[in-house]
Order: sequence, then C-alpha cells, then structure tokens
Amino acid sequence: MNRIICFDIETTGFEYSRGDRVIEIGAIELIDGKITDNSFHEYINPEGKIIPPDSYMVHKISNAFLEDKPKFSEIAQKFRDYIGDSQVIAHN
Repeated sequence: MNRIICFDIETTGFEYSRGDRVIEIGAIELIDGKITDNSFHEYINPEGKIIPPDSYMVHKISNAFLEDKPKFSEIAQKFRDYIGDSQVIAHN
C-alpha cells in the first residue's frame, strides 16, 4: 500500500519572521494513487495576527471568522497523527 497525503495551507502572509501564521489546513489521502474519503480540514485562529487586505483577497478568510477557531498548537498533533509516516505533497 502506498499512502500519500496532499495538503494545502492558507496563511496571513508569507513571512513567519514577521508574525504571519497558518490559518487553514486542508488535506486528502491517496492510497495507491486513488483519493479516499479520509480527509483533514481545520481553520486556525491566528492569535491576534491581523489578516492584511491583500491576503484576504486571495482566500476570503477574515479575522472575525477565525475568532472562535482553535489555535495551531491545539490542532498540530492531530495533523501530525493524520499524516503519520506517509509521503506528503504540499501546496501553498
């Protein structure tokens, strides 16, 4: 069995050193090249980082929408468990 996880993220911007944060993770599982029903999706609270207008125009995710969503630290292990030891393909 060949398991691959393909995932995409949305962010507040491109510079972690300036405080930009991941605000959404979506992933799908492929087994032997076929998409399964096993997927992962979370919106993530950016913990006070304001989403700039240019980023909002790309993903249409607002700070107001993310207010009640979990922090990254609250979902990180869940995402790692989902990935497991699979090969990953990322897109941003």
